[in-house]
Amino acid sequence: MTDPTLDTNASLDASTKPQEKESLGSFLWFVAKLVIAVLIFRSFIFSPFTIPSESMLPGLRNGDYLVAAKWPYGYSRYSLPADLPLFEGRIFAKLPERGDVAIFKHPVSGVDYVKRVIGLPGDTVAVRDGVVILNGEALPKEEAGYADIPMSENTGCRSDGGVVVDGTLCRYRQFRETLPSGKSYLTIDFGDVGPRFLTDGKGALSMDGNGEPIRIDPDNTEPVIVPEGHLFMMGDNRDNSLDSRFPAVPDGGVGFVDANLLVGRASRVLWSTDGSAEWLLPWTWFTAARWNRIGSDI
Repeated sequence: MTDPTLDTNASLDASTKPQEKESLGSFLWFVAKLVIAVLIFRSFIFSPFTIPSESMLPGLRNGDYLVAAKWPYGYSRYSLPADLPLFEGRIFAKLPERGDVAIFKHPVSGVDYVKRVIGLPGDTVAVRDGVVILNGEALPKEEAGYADIPMSENTGCRSDGGVVVDGTLCRYRQFRETLPSGKSYLTIDFGDVGPRFLTDGKGALSMDGNGEPIRIDPDNTEPVIVPEGHLFMMGDNRDNSLDSRFPAVPDGGVGFVDANLLVGRASRVLWSTDGSAEWLLPWTWFTAARWNRIGSDI
């Protein structure tokens, strides 16, 4: 009698195919859960942002990567990835406090901007000889020595306000400004810079109704009342910041900022680079790091 032949290949194929399908399905489900978790975290808890300019010197520098808390001001479409228009207005809306460093969408271009909240709805804000006048009272502005900013690939030195020291540092005059609440922070002031032409992000001149170029003196602005539901924002680098002192133009001034454009409150610097890193040279990722800034509060 001939013993039956056992087809081992057939049994192995039959047993492994369901396992392969199960393993692939489990992996895809894991990836889906991971993506959902990341989206929830970025939309409702914390989200990373970068600082692309020097408008918030000395506290924030070009090349800083910071994390912003999403919950303090509530949630809007701008809290969601790609600004998905799933709903209008804000949920759990709350106004910032004066002195908060807030991230918001530019009213015209929609680009992320970061500035300090100076005026809330109903406040009257003006600037006189470089001093902020809030509700008729001058904010205390005390000399605080100098800010020595290391020069690098992404940080230069403004000749109209800074002085190069030892070929490596840019030295600016530094001041401490204090709000009525007692909160204070450091600012940079070049001095009297005089009126300047209003331009957009591409350098094009903005014209008034008569076709004349608009000139604005950031150190001397007329009193304005912040409208309901809006904010008056200023950069800490007072003479190198396009903010609420300037009308909203593409990639330029922001005018009064609608509170619905708020994205989050800047909380902490996660990473900082001087701009010298090259993607194809991994060791430069570390030599370019500003280690003393990583983890610093905002």
